Amino acid sequence: MHEPSPEFYIPQEAVRQIDVIDLEEAAEEKPDTVDVVEPEISQLELSLAECRALALENNLDLKVQLIEPAIAAERVSQEEAQFEATFFTDVIYSKTDTPVATTLDIQGSSREYIYTDLGVSVPLRTGGEIKVDLIDSRSKTDSLWSIYDPTYESDFTASISQPLLRNAGKRVNEYAIRIAEYDRHITDARTKLQAIRVIADVDRGYWRLYAAKRLLDVRKQQYELANTLYEQTEIFVEVGTKPQIELIRTRASVAEKLEAIINAENDLRDVERDLKRMLNKAGLGMETVTVLVPSTEPDPVRYELQSQKMVANAIENRMEMLELELQVAQDASKIDYLKNQTLPLLTMEYRYNINGLGPTRTDSYDLLFDDDFDDHRIGLQISIPLGNEAAKSRLRQAIYERKQRLASRDSKEAQIKYEVLKQIDKLDATWQRILASRQTTILQNEQYKAEKRQFELGLVTSTDVLDAQTDLAEAQRVEILALTEYQIALVDLAYATGTLLGAAKVEWDPVVPRE
Repeated sequence: MHEPSPEFYIPQEAVRQIDVIDLEEAAEEKPDTVDVVEPEISQLELSLAECRALALENNLDLKVQLIEPAIAAERVSQEEAQFEATFFTDVIYSKTDTPVATTLDIQGSSREYIYTDLGVSVPLRTGGEIKVDLIDSRSKTDSLWSIYDPTYESDFTASISQPLLRNAGKRVNEYAIRIAEYDRHITDARTKLQAIRVIADVDRGYWRLYAAKRLLDVRKQQYELANTLYEQTEIFVEVGTKPQIELIRTRASVAEKLEAIINAENDLRDVERDLKRMLNKAGLGMETVTVLVPSTEPDPVRYELQSQKMVANAIENRMEMLELELQVAQDASKIDYLKNQTLPLLTMEYRYNINGLGPTRTDSYDLLFDDDFDDHRIGLQISIPLGNEAAKSRLRQAIYERKQRLASRDSKEAQIKYEVLKQIDKLDATWQRILASRQTTILQNEQYKAEKRQFELGLVTSTDVLDAQTDLAEAQRVEILALTEYQIALVDLAYATGTLLGAAKVEWDPVVPRE
C-alpha cells in the first residue's frame, strides 16, 4: 500500500527571489602562450550501428513514448469491460410500528421485514441486458389478519430488455471499443514515428560529430603548418633574408590558428554533448569528459533515384498518413454512431417471474420450484425527442470534421510529396558538391605548396603563403561539410519516406511499467 504523499510546500522566496550566479575568477594565463596542452581523457570508439542500438535502448524521449502503447491497450480493455457481467445484491432490514385506529383505542401494528435480492446482470453487445435475480423475504407481524406469521416469500425473476432503434445493434454498442482500438493503432504509429525520429536524429548527430572532429583535425593541421612557417621565417629573419615584418605576420597567423582550434574544440564539445544526450548511456552522461570517436567512415555512393516510386512509397510508409487514415476511419465510425443517436428510443422488455410463499422458507422454495405461480410481462417503451436538434447538430459537426480531415489528408500527401522531391534534389546537389569540393581541395593544396616554395625562394611574401593556407583550410572545410551533408541528406531522404538507412530492420515492443 502506498504511503500518502505529503503536501508540497514552496517557500515564497523560491518563486519571488532571483539569485545571482556565483563565478570564480580564473588564474591569469600568459597571453603569449601558444602551446596546446591536451589533458589525458578517456576515449570511446562508437560505430553508427552501436549508437543506434544505445539510443533505442536508452533514449529518454523514446522511453516515454514506448509507455504510450501500454496505456492505449489499457483503454481498449476498459472499453471491452463494459460488457462484463455484474453480480449484485440488495439486503434490507426494517422494523416498523404503525399506529392503527380501532373502535376502542389507538393500537400499534408492528412489523419486522428482512429482504434479500441476489442476481446477475449481463450487458449484451446488441445493446440489451439480461438480468436474473432471486428474491428472498421474511415478514413477521402482530396483525390479526396475517395467516402466516412469520411469512416467507421467494421470487425468481428473469428479464431481457433490448433497444430496437437507438442504441440497437453490435456496431453501435461497440463504438467505444472501436474508437479505442483506432487510438491504440494511432499510438503505435506515433511510437514507430518516434523511433524513426530518434534513429534519424542519432544518425545526424553522429555525422555532425564526425564533421566536427574532422574540422578540428584541419584546424590543428593548419596550426602546425602556420607554426612551421613561423619557425622557418624566424630562421630567415635571423640570417637577414627576410624582413622583421614577415616574422610578425607569421606569428599573428599562429595565434589566429590557435583561436580557430579553440573554437573548433568548443563546437566539437557541443555536438558531442548532444549525441551523449541522445544515447543516454550509463557512465556516458553529458557532463562526462569521455571523448566519442566515430569509427564509421562516410561511404558516398551515388544512387539512381526514382522520384515517383519514392513518393508513392513515402505516402504508403509515412506514419503521419497512417495516423490520418485511422482518424478518418474514426470519423466514419463516429458518423454512423451519431446517425443512430438521432433515432427514437424504442425498447422492448420481457419479464418472467416465479412466485413462492409459505410459513417456512422451505415451504416457500418448494412452491417456487413447483412453478405453480408464474408471471409474464412484455412491454414496449418509446421516447421521441421533439426537434432533436442537439443530436442532429452533433451529427452535422462530425460530418464537417470528417471533411476537414479528408482535406488535411490531401494536404499532408502534398506535403510529403514536396519533402521527398526536395530531399532527392538536395541529395543530388550535395553529391555534386562533394565532387566540386574534392577538386577544389586538390587544387588549393597544390597552390599552397607552390606558394610555400615561392616564399622559400624569396619570390613572394608570407602573406601569400598564409592566404594559400587559409584557402586550403576553407577548401578542406567545405569538402568535409559536403561529405557529411551528403550522409545527412541520405538520412533526411529515408526519414521523408518513412524508412531508415541500413540493412537492419528495427522492431519495438511497448514498455509496461512496474506497479
